[in-house]
Amino acid sequence: MAHSENQALAVAARMRLAALLLAASLLGAVVSEARAGLRVFVTNEKSDDVTVVDAESGTVLKTLAVGKRPRGVTASADGKRVYVANSNSDSLSVIDAAGLVVIATLPAGRDPEGLTFNRDGTLLYVVNENDSAVTVIDVASSRIVKKIEVGTEPETAVASPDGRWVAVSNETSNDIHVIDTAAQAVVKKIPVPKNPRGMRFTADSRRLFVASEQAHVVSIVSMETLSVEKSAPTGGSRPVDIALSRDGKRAWVSHGESGDVRVLDTSTLDVLATIPVGPRAWWTALTPDGSRLYVTVGRAGDIAVIDTAAGKVVARIPAGKLPWGIAVVEVP
Repeated sequence: MAHSENQALAVAARMRLAALLLAASLLGAVVSEARAGLRVFVTNEKSDDVTVVDAESGTVLKTLAVGKRPRGVTASADGKRVYVANSNSDSLSVIDAAGLVVIATLPAGRDPEGLTFNRDGTLLYVVNENDSAVTVIDVASSRIVKKIEVGTEPETAVASPDGRWVAVSNETSNDIHVIDTAAQAVVKKIPVPKNPRGMRFTADSRRLFVASEQAHVVSIVSMETLSVEKSAPTGGSRPVDIALSRDGKRAWVSHGESGDVRVLDTSTLDVLATIPVGPRAWWTALTPDGSRLYVTVGRAGDIAVIDTAAGKVVARIPAGKLPWGIAVVEVP
């Protein structure tokens, strides 16, 4: 009898263990499914809000009220926070990227527009268009720690992948100011064609691609010589932003007036294809795998989704009034 009871107890114990393992497995699946995943954050400068889209389904998850005339947008490296520059409120809105709530509002200098993090994510560089300056914010304390004078009407800022530089495009002085992040000072002013706006560094940080809106050209800046090594017309009207493929061989250039995205060979700057997207094609963002390019289409009030392999628009997602900036964020 004792032996039989021991067998029964052993069987029951094994069943309980199996149930616990199954429960743990299911819980892990639920947790995995609960991950927010890839989200697209779009600033709408006329409706003073941010449209948040689930990248997988293309569904609008939420519209968040922020400050007045939101423009630039970027995310922390861990994907937990999204920062929005509110140009007419002189502030930044900080969004919890998973919970989709505004958790803080920070001072950001006068007329903030573009913004970028340094390599380790400890500092946020905010371009102040009407102040001809860049405000540097310590992320941990949310305090302004420095103000750096740059050119006239600075538009945006991008950080080099190696962490050495922050480049600032200046629309009216027609130059790029290069900030040495170690010295926190401008070390070079590089003249470029008229009205520079969007920029992208190559993955090796050796070159900087610049779109000059009123000159209708894209330029390549050598970061070794800190000078323009090549400029070429895009064939479109008023280029605004540039996205680079992961292998660095292709550039996608949005055009506000001709309403398209031109695909360029980055070695020659030859135009390989033209993709119509709609009026006021503005800022761009690639998915991490490079398979999709998101473009804000201001006059259409939506976001165009381009399949980069097929070279065509495969979806359109509604946004707010006059969508401007865009960021694709891997949210934990």
